[in-house]
Amino acid sequence: MLRKHARTHVLAMAASIAVVAGLYSLAPLTGGASSHREAPLVSADPQIDTTDVWAFVSEDRPDTVTLVASWIPFEEPAGGPNFYAWGDGVLYDLNIDNDHDAKPDVTYRWVFSSQYRNPNTFLYNTGPVTSLNDRDLNFYQTYDLTRINRDNGRKRTLVDDATSAPSNVGAASMPNYNSGLFDAATEEFGAAPSKTWAGQSDDAFFLDLRVFDLLYGADLSEVGDDTLAGFNVNTLALQVPKTDLARGGDANANPIIGIWSTTSRKSTQIQYTDGSTKANGEFVQVSRLGMPLVNEVVIPVGLKDYFNGSKPTADGAALPLVQDPELPHLLNAVYGLAIPDSDPDTAGIQRDDLIQVFLTGVPKLNMPDGGTPSEMVRLNMSIPPCSMTCSSLGVLDGDLAGFPNGRRLGDDIIDASLRVVLGVLLPNHEPIAETIGDGVDANDVPFNSSFPYVAYPHSGSDADPH
Repeated sequence: MLRKHARTHVLAMAASIAVVAGLYSLAPLTGGASSHREAPLVSADPQIDTTDVWAFVSEDRPDTVTLVASWIPFEEPAGGPNFYAWGDGVLYDLNIDNDHDAKPDVTYRWVFSSQYRNPNTFLYNTGPVTSLNDRDLNFYQTYDLTRINRDNGRKRTLVDDATSAPSNVGAASMPNYNSGLFDAATEEFGAAPSKTWAGQSDDAFFLDLRVFDLLYGADLSEVGDDTLAGFNVNTLALQVPKTDLARGGDANANPIIGIWSTTSRKSTQIQYTDGSTKANGEFVQVSRLGMPLVNEVVIPVGLKDYFNGSKPTADGAALPLVQDPELPHLLNAVYGLAIPDSDPDTAGIQRDDLIQVFLTGVPKLNMPDGGTPSEMVRLNMSIPPCSMTCSSLGVLDGDLAGFPNGRRLGDDIIDASLRVVLGVLLPNHEPIAETIGDGVDANDVPFNSSFPYVAYPHSGSDADPH
């Protein structure tokens, strides 16, 4: 019984890889998505490696939208003495398309600066730290948050010199980390008020990544384990009124928005013999992330860095290429798994369901009229947060406030995506499309119920945070 259950998970993940790999032909044209060390350049430079993006109507403040994005994957909590810092001078952007032309209309930009109180010690903290301005916090980072209106180029500073929550060194160094440092890092601005937060958090993405070990160990023994359990990431969160994001400020008339992140840094980094560095040149986009699970699994190594530097405007050119994924045919032959056939030469079906979920939005849910096909998270802000009918499978289980209508922290992206690519949205889908999953159904620690919602980071003093 257990072996049959494991085999279902293995075939499910294999099917996921196969169908998503059918999107491989999007590689030269679309932007990146959910990504942990997915490309050569970013895997060698984790400060620019975006891992995930979330967008949802705030449950406790339904007149606002919360945007969350994370960077620096696989942060081992005890990874001192330098721990995990934002990149100085890097442009960490969240982009909003509210007129559906695949171009950013509003950009929120965080830029960080590192500070040392005492450069003559190797210590991250020189004693117990109880507040963000504690003198014993030797290394700390501040940031400015700017809102850019792309229509007229106007830039407005929303937050100046706010402090990012530091890495959670451990109970002895930071005895009241959650309340004194994490919670205290929330900054309010504007009349609503709007909120921003920056710092270290638990990695909110949950899945079993051991599929890369020859499909779960080659003997089906490696299943059902959350690979990211116990790891932290650096996270940005923003909560603003819907009217700040909607076209013309009218969230009733224009409720659908597209969201993606970009990360940019200057093209040249100069390092001197005394250890100092200087960044020169123009800013270059080095990471882009929207919908989950495209660049991480799909794109071949020779195109991954190019993929991260691309823009959404050209994504529509690849629309016909998504119709006939190659590997599902192979899986049909090897495993006998009934994967929807979209090959026109064999009278296959048109996979409009894949196009809608990944490139255009779903009709009567989050597809705008006359929109440009492009890969980004699409959110219909007019759909209220769920109350009694919440489901981690989101729209597939009748919860219209969840994925692929935006993405909430608790949405089970792997299971939902598996079911979509196996045709659960098609009228005559196979029963397996309603039941498959990777065996990891929830995050390893609970999320917070108020902004910034992400879970507290794992402590560096925990001997076994995994």
